[in-house]
Amino acid sequence: MKIVEVYLTPWEKLQKFQYNNEEITVGDYVVVQTEVATEIGKIIKLYQEEVPENTHSQGEQLTEDPHPREESQQTKETTQPTETTEPKPQVTPIVRKANKEDLEKLLDLNKQKNIAMEECKRLIVKHDLPIKLIDVYFTIDDSRVTFAFIADGRVDFRGLLKDLNKKFKKNIRLQQLGIRDEIKMTGDIGCCGKELCCRTHLKELASITSDLADLQQVAHRGSDRLSGVCGRLKCCLLYEKATYEELADTLPLIGEKVRTDHGRGQVIAWHVLKQSVDVLLNDQQTIVEVPIVK
Repeated sequence: MKIVEVYLTPWEKLQKFQYNNEEITVGDYVVVQTEVATEIGKIIKLYQEEVPENTHSQGEQLTEDPHPREESQQTKETTQPTETTEPKPQVTPIVRKANKEDLEKLLDLNKQKNIAMEECKRLIVKHDLPIKLIDVYFTIDDSRVTFAFIADGRVDFRGLLKDLNKKFKKNIRLQQLGIRDEIKMTGDIGCCGKELCCRTHLKELASITSDLADLQQVAHRGSDRLSGVCGRLKCCLLYEKATYEELADTLPLIGEKVRTDHGRGQVIAWHVLKQSVDVLLNDQQTIVEVPIVK
């Protein structure tokens, strides 16, 4: 099955759709049908996905045995339940590759977006709400409008929603985002001197934890040097995770007893990239750095 991953909005994950058109390629715009509306998005990735052999085709039904075997009460009590796996969600096909009319409609919606943002900002001031409007998204069928904002904690925006419904006469959705989503949309320059990864090639934001800093032995640098423009841990900490994990697997465990040229001792620290460990000798005073011989 041929799969495309489509970029619909800056704050949502890439969505999968099926396709059969050989002319479609990365960077093309396609019209898709989601659960809420008809939308237009940009293709980010193409790949093949295997369909399990035991998957039943649509319309196929399993018939019940007309003469089931009678089983005793004892058999019923001792029979273990059969494990079942939930079927994967069905991947719907794209509607079509975007044509000239679709792209013109997209340009027109972008113009409406600017007008909608100004109107929503006016209403936010009117209701004195502690929120910051980030983006506005129109579906291609013009049936739904999403207003994306950031705020500290929960906000009662029922009055704002009522006014937006009255103004636009469409299905209105208010979507609260995080600070990382805002930076992803507005963009900036990272400490490396290049444009932020989340603004260029990094379409989905992964979970970045302090464990990654510990694994790469940079936690001592402090949060100021480990944080990105958004104030959260840098996404690039994830890039070398696999390499560090592979190198760390070759090292003895912390606390493990080892024998060195200087005598026996206990491993107390790692140098992952150098592929060496610090060993506290049995005299409990001398610490030596020992390379790992593969």
